Amino acid sequence: MRTRDTVTVAMFAALIVVLSLAPPIPVPALPVPITLQVLGVMLAGCMLGPVRGAAAVGLYLLLAAVGLPVLPGGRGGLGVYAGPTGGFLVGMFLGAAVCGAIARTAARAGRSTLVAMAGYFLASLAGGLVVVYAVGIPWLAVVTGMTLTKAALAMVVFLPADIVKAVVAAVISQRVSRVWSFSRDRGPAI
Repeated sequence: MRTRDTVTVAMFAALIVVLSLAPPIPVPALPVPITLQVLGVMLAGCMLGPVRGAAAVGLYLLLAAVGLPVLPGGRGGLGVYAGPTGGFLVGMFLGAAVCGAIARTAARAGRSTLVAMAGYFLASLAGGLVVVYAVGIPWLAVVTGMTLTKAALAMVVFLPADIVKAVVAAVISQRVSRVWSFSRDRGPAI
């Protein structure tokens, strides 16, 4: 990575930390709160592309793994990965890569505002929701002893907030891409 890429990745990791430390909203009867960290994952993927977006999330997860209190509620350490939210954390790394790949394709496909925003929205949904949920829900079921169906149904409460986050990520990504196109400036290798 060039210096510019390294700084950009670090800045987005810091953004995810800031969004993670916003006060979480507890959900009754579930060990998973509503947070803004997925918004950071969506933004990293949409704006940085698959490699740099995943690198930013990977750096964030590394900071958490070494024990820094960067996760919602000021948590950190390897023990968090063995808990009910561990699968969602792993899913965020994969989700940023998927989000970035789809956003890159969408950014190249259309220059109109509506097409770009729709592409960023779909990228945010696919990477920030589908992939994160696909890894996190089974993990939650195993760790808590819930059935997979019960864990999936419990996550329905998060959908409205996560869809709003995808809309916000799409709007921000489209607006920023008009002045500095993170996802298109490095060519197909990133």
